[in-house]
Amino acid sequence: MNSEKAKARHYLQSERRFLEGPRSRKREFIFAFKVWFEFIKGFRALHFLGPCVTVFGSARFDENHEYYQKAREIGAGLSDLGFGVMTGGGPGIMEAANRGAFENNGFSIGCNIQLPHEQKENPYLHRWVDFRYFFVRKTLLIKYSYGFVIMPGGWGTMDEMFEALTLIQTGKIEDFPVVVFGTTYWKKLIELLDDMVANKTISETDTKEHLLFTDSVEEAMAHFKKYAIQKFDLKREKVYRPSGLLGER
Repeated sequence: MNSEKAKARHYLQSERRFLEGPRSRKREFIFAFKVWFEFIKGFRALHFLGPCVTVFGSARFDENHEYYQKAREIGAGLSDLGFGVMTGGGPGIMEAANRGAFENNGFSIGCNIQLPHEQKENPYLHRWVDFRYFFVRKTLLIKYSYGFVIMPGGWGTMDEMFEALTLIQTGKIEDFPVVVFGTTYWKKLIELLDDMVANKTISETDTKEHLLFTDSVEEAMAHFKKYAIQKFDLKREKVYRPSGLLGER
């Protein structure tokens, strides 16, 4: 465990050095190669999963918490719809969603980030990938998803939610459904979004068309069925097949 923490600290220091400003061309090239390698590693692991929904949320809720149990129900419900359930691969809400899919004979996937604390892959994953860099991980969590569930969480969850919403709003990805679960927890955010609409910093269609705030697992599943499965005519079959010659599986 200590060696894993030391490795994670090394990766964080590497990122900090990169963000300090210009470095030698050699160092920048090496960093770019490491990023490229991480993307290729992620592509090889995740390319053949079929349609997924990514569940974001806090790593800090244990299995006795209401939101953990709701995320577990959501994971099971998404697997019933035929989706692979993808998360950041760690504990808390991530574990709960993966667990719901895993125990329901669905497919459970994790994109784990290497950190010196909090983050370790949970035991309810059929497949997972470890990443050094947050931006690579976040890109792949979005790349393979046809919808997003935002459970209660902190800064990381907010970052992931607004990344997805920005990409949808600007047309960089399709208009995939985004379900924000827990209206009491997100009450202040709902009020803030209303203020943004009132001040014309976002349009009313951004909130009406892109977001569903709910406390109902059933309503969330109906939303994904209508705005992901039916809208994009999703099938359970995988579009691409692994190549044994390339060592894919």
